[in-house]
Amino acid sequence: MPSLFDPTQAGDIHLANRIVLAPLTRNRAPDAIPTSLMAEYYAQRASGGLLVTEATAISHQGQGYADVPGLYGTAQLDGWKEVTRAVHEAGGKIVVQLWHVGRVSHTELQPDGGQPVAPSAITARTKTVLLKDGAPTFVATSEPRALRADELPGIVHAYEAAARNAVETAGFDGVEVHGANGYLLDQFLKRGSNQRTDDYGGSIENRARLLLEVTRAVTGAIGGGRTGIRLSPVTPANDVHDADPQPLFDYVVRQLATLNLAYIHIIEGATGGPREIADRPFDYAALKTAYREAGGKGAWMVNNGYDQALAKQAVANGADLIAFGKPYIANPDLVERLRRNAPLNLPDQATFYGGGAKGYTDYPTL
Repeated sequence: MPSLFDPTQAGDIHLANRIVLAPLTRNRAPDAIPTSLMAEYYAQRASGGLLVTEATAISHQGQGYADVPGLYGTAQLDGWKEVTRAVHEAGGKIVVQLWHVGRVSHTELQPDGGQPVAPSAITARTKTVLLKDGAPTFVATSEPRALRADELPGIVHAYEAAARNAVETAGFDGVEVHGANGYLLDQFLKRGSNQRTDDYGGSIENRARLLLEVTRAVTGAIGGGRTGIRLSPVTPANDVHDADPQPLFDYVVRQLATLNLAYIHIIEGATGGPREIADRPFDYAALKTAYREAGGKGAWMVNNGYDQALAKQAVANGADLIAFGKPYIANPDLVERLRRNAPLNLPDQATFYGGGAKGYTDYPTL
């Protein structure tokens, strides 16, 4: 029977085990530049089969929170080089999550104080994080403007350039396209945030167009075997919703199947919340079947609320990779603790967003 601790493959990336560090925003990159403290944090967790970094902005326009890292400047790439070097020296593999937040932003974070951008000019009923007197503060998002069709090729190019810089300059083993959690690509997918009437709105094919154009551009730049993608069919995160997600996401994964991706990363249920949502039923087994029947061979990664027992069952049922979030924050040696069935440290939620080493690199190992 397969085990969490078996080596496996995600496209071109060989993994020592099936345990993945989920992408976790920690707001510790002043001026969007990764730091030595971040290098220490990721290197501490390098025993996982794969580390997925916190979401990382592909452009200044794509930034939506204070002190999140970027991939669009020389200092940012130099900072990430230190991170990837530390992880590789510790024997790990690491990919960077490519992020454009779309409407989940604030004018204070945008170039020249401009409006955030979105598929349609609909404000997200959610909050973002600004720094006030040095402390992280949750504030309502700003009203966005609708992207013009002639702006979309530039966004596709920004993803492509970020992917190329990530692998060729910063030393990442690959990238993960963030198509989940109510950020820009997910905003285009779902009817609640996309009310366009052009080629990027209306039908399933049109709403999926930008996500697929981005993913094709990224795979063209670095190869499908070094590209993953994250999807969240039913999460209500950041005020996104679609009345009929099953045919939408079945279509999306069938199209992704042709790109020879390293992996598909699926958030089951509400991000960081219940795995089942009563008014948003979804058949994840059918989604995986749609992907495989269309020829998709990428590793199937599952995420949301996994503990050891649930992860073991998921692997037995055919999942290739299991992403762990909060347990990995508090347990840098999570792999060894799971292997020994040892007790887990509890995370300090007060230190999740912003700050220094406390609640970041100071959790004890066995």
